[in-house]
Amino acid sequence: MNSVVGSTVPRRFDFKVPDLGEGTVSSEIVAWKVAVGDWVQEDAPLAELSTDKAVVEVSSPVSGRVVSLAGAPGDAVAVGSVLVVFEQVGSKLPLTAEVAREELAPDASSSLGHSSPKTRLDRVMASPATRRRAAEAGVDITTLLGTGAGGRVLRTDLDRAVESGLAPAVASATPGGSLLPTVASKLAPTGEVANKLKPTTGITEIPVIGVRRVIAQRMEQAKRTAPHFSYVEEVDVTALEALRLHLNSRRPRDEAYSYLPFVMAALARVLHDFPQCNAHYDAARNVILRHAAVHIGVATQTPDGLKVPVVRHVEALTLGQVAAEVRRVSAAARNNTARREELGGSTITVTSLGKLGGIVSTPVLNLPEVAIIGLNKAVERPVVVGGAVVVRRVMNLSSSFDHRFVDGFDAAAMVQALKERLEQPATIFMAD
Repeated sequence: MNSVVGSTVPRRFDFKVPDLGEGTVSSEIVAWKVAVGDWVQEDAPLAELSTDKAVVEVSSPVSGRVVSLAGAPGDAVAVGSVLVVFEQVGSKLPLTAEVAREELAPDASSSLGHSSPKTRLDRVMASPATRRRAAEAGVDITTLLGTGAGGRVLRTDLDRAVESGLAPAVASATPGGSLLPTVASKLAPTGEVANKLKPTTGITEIPVIGVRRVIAQRMEQAKRTAPHFSYVEEVDVTALEALRLHLNSRRPRDEAYSYLPFVMAALARVLHDFPQCNAHYDAARNVILRHAAVHIGVATQTPDGLKVPVVRHVEALTLGQVAAEVRRVSAAARNNTARREELGGSTITVTSLGKLGGIVSTPVLNLPEVAIIGLNKAVERPVVVGGAVVVRRVMNLSSSFDHRFVDGFDAAAMVQALKERLEQPATIFMAD
């Protein structure tokens, strides 16, 4: 006779979309970390949600089985609406030990609408949409090799299997009753045919969601609403390079100075005389907000796309502090640990492609800012100095401005003042 354990009457728990701050009324689903049918422990990651500032990972407030999910990646979900429905084990009625074990087993197969033995293959991780597409295509999803986190089967894994002819898989039962996938093989071409190039086929669909969607919207808004003009000036950084190499000779390699902290420190000094370039345009109120503090956004390439973490109060930092903050906030942006306040509030932005910087660029404004400074690659060039041709290290500054609020003369004067500081680097550290 089966033993009786304390009860397991399932009860429903609705986890609602949290308020991610700053007046957010909705978020976009970037990626699910769980699937319908998964058993989730408390504090385990559930999903990545995106706002116009950052991608935030939300965790489960309870332990339980996932009954339903609010939508697919790319869908918008309102704050306060149900994001995930859990089924928890209650404590009102007795249940046999065998049924209790069945109830608590972390089996994902229920999302497929059928029950099956609790085998490892049944617990393959995949989103409901991917499972549905696999069923429609006649593909046994347990035969696919997942390339997502933890072996999760992604939509691209399914598409690749279908296009390669490795699916649908046909399951055949062994005498022992287990299911083994068998795949129809194709004959490989031989002879001259095998040596000829073959045309490729297939189209990869990449949903524009999460950070990439935010980037697209902000770039569109910036180019549509702010009439850009660019100003390019070359800067002789020979003396700055000598100073940089000297300082780096006394620093650990992973703390070496790039040009960026020098430019940021010089910019903080220059903007004191050009406050119209350290400003926001409040379109709702039709007001220009000139900032006394210099909060510099650092355009940073991340696996999710371009982000702009912020180094605050650069005017009050030493060169070493500026460099350390650039490293810290850039790393946080890349590994998705940056706080919301570290990804907003900049008053002006700098952008650099480093060794890929090219000769000239036309950076796009980071609204609501009215100016952005771009660093191009520093290279040695022949230049004329005192009537003689000499080799100097030269770097172009490519800057863009909102012509509605920054006149061409003021923009040029500001860049020239920045150039003077960089060409005479001692002035970066001298009191005015």
